[in-house]
Amino acid sequence: MVGIGGEDLGFCFERLVMGGDGRGTMEAGVITEWKDIPMELLLRIVSLVDDRTVIMASGVCSGWRDAICLGLTHLSLSWCKNNMNNLVLSLAPKFTKLQALTLRQDKPQLEDKAVEMIANRLHDLQDLDLSKSFKLSDSSLYALALGCPNLIKLNISGCSAFSDAALAYLTGSCRKLKILNLCGCVKGASNRALQAIGQNCSQLQSLNLGWCEDVSDAGVMSLAYGCPDLRALDLCGCVRITDESVIALANRCLHLRSLGLYYCQNITDRAMYSLAQSRVKNKHEMWESMKSRYSEEGLMNLNISQCTALTPPAVQAVCDSFPALHTCPGRHSLIISGCLSLTSVHCACAFQAHRTASQLSHPAH
Repeated sequence: MVGIGGEDLGFCFERLVMGGDGRGTMEAGVITEWKDIPMELLLRIVSLVDDRTVIMASGVCSGWRDAICLGLTHLSLSWCKNNMNNLVLSLAPKFTKLQALTLRQDKPQLEDKAVEMIANRLHDLQDLDLSKSFKLSDSSLYALALGCPNLIKLNISGCSAFSDAALAYLTGSCRKLKILNLCGCVKGASNRALQAIGQNCSQLQSLNLGWCEDVSDAGVMSLAYGCPDLRALDLCGCVRITDESVIALANRCLHLRSLGLYYCQNITDRAMYSLAQSRVKNKHEMWESMKSRYSEEGLMNLNISQCTALTPPAVQAVCDSFPALHTCPGRHSLIISGCLSLTSVHCACAFQAHRTASQLSHPAH
């Protein structure tokens, strides 16, 4: 929703509905009052205002309430800085057709009862953001598993109280998950949970495991074998993983586009060469299945900051194998900050720019 406030609702009405003198005095049979607006037009109007105003509009009259509650599919309550929990308890029974709900908080407000209400009423929900909900317990995940099996995208980053048992249970019911953010879920994101994700969520495309320090090679390898369509994986701060994790990803996840290895200091050149070689090894198979798209395949983002064991030849091999990785200004997609030994690594763009500069400074005679 764009940010048009409640005071502009009348203006939207006049622009979209009313004609004549602009004062609502129109001929018989033409809409002259708010309550007469058809559902399709009402939904068009509320699409122009912010979510706070949509909620206010749903209380204008029973007709508006019914139209908005049945027609609204996306809602964000992140603007609510206080009393979000009670607001969810009040709205969830009304907005039963929601498919996307954002409940990101600056300070923890949500409690298990609110999530249980969501699970009991919003069975069509596909996208749920509960990030920074520090007050939530495993009860919330168990409720979502039972009531929201169609979830495709779930963000529970920062929800540090969730256990790996509850997360594993959730994945057993929510098997359609494609995007999962577990950043900072220090108790929930364990090898046990990742094994469950690998077994249950074969469609997973994006997973954030940032700063989940209990994750090790066993968990990442379960992902690599169980989630072959993985496109983005953030392992930043997963200090226990080694080359074995990267090798498994390189060999099994042929569609991987983004890999975060920040501060994974057990990663060595062996992992980098496995990534570079996977490009060559998989080239023939990928060429047969998607010839026209081959140039777009492969890593497009790689963060190896603070991976201090890496050497320039190994990282250069990765950069040479994946043309979408850039070190040139304004296009940084190969992040090597904190690795002073890697300053000599450059992408093809940088080499071309250097060659062009040399030619200009030393023109042929």
